[in-house]
Amino acid sequence: MTTAVRKALPQGLDTGTMNRLGLWLFLVSDASFFLALISSRFFVVRLETPEDVSQILGLGLTILLLVSSLTAYRAEVAAEHGDQANFKRYIIATMLMGILFLGGVGFEWHEAYKHFPPSTGYGTILFTLTGVHATHVFSGVLLLGFIYFKGKNGAYGPDDYYPVEAAVKWWHFVDVAWVFIYPTLYLVQI
Repeated sequence: MTTAVRKALPQGLDTGTMNRLGLWLFLVSDASFFLALISSRFFVVRLETPEDVSQILGLGLTILLLVSSLTAYRAEVAAEHGDQANFKRYIIATMLMGILFLGGVGFEWHEAYKHFPPSTGYGTILFTLTGVHATHVFSGVLLLGFIYFKGKNGAYGPDDYYPVEAAVKWWHFVDVAWVFIYPTLYLVQI
């Protein structure tokens, strides 16, 4: 960190604190974006959900992301304790579940297009919400991949694992966003 940056920080704040604050502010701003998208569902199609929505697929995608949050957390804990084998194992497992989720969303789009194309109100909401979320999952998989390749040779340990912590916080955010998207798209019915 340069001397100018160090002098510009408020008294008592270090770069680690500022990094964490910046991450949380970013997550809050992204959460407001998801909130706006989710609320648009109720404005556009109110409480109507087509019967052809695949409840099983939605539930399966939700379970997949919730389990991936557990493996992401385990990767963070492993990095914090210098356990390289488990760090790598859990990061890879999390990335694979993210890729499976993206495949499931692709399958969902293929099936949904037959019943409610993007030109319909519900189709617009479904494709927009799942598309924006899938973009977030994709960026999370890329971020975890970067963390994996940087950390596979022991770059992270008890004294320096913040990059893993930040990537896992992003992954948890993406998972929590889906926890709100899932009932909005699949469970809300008249």
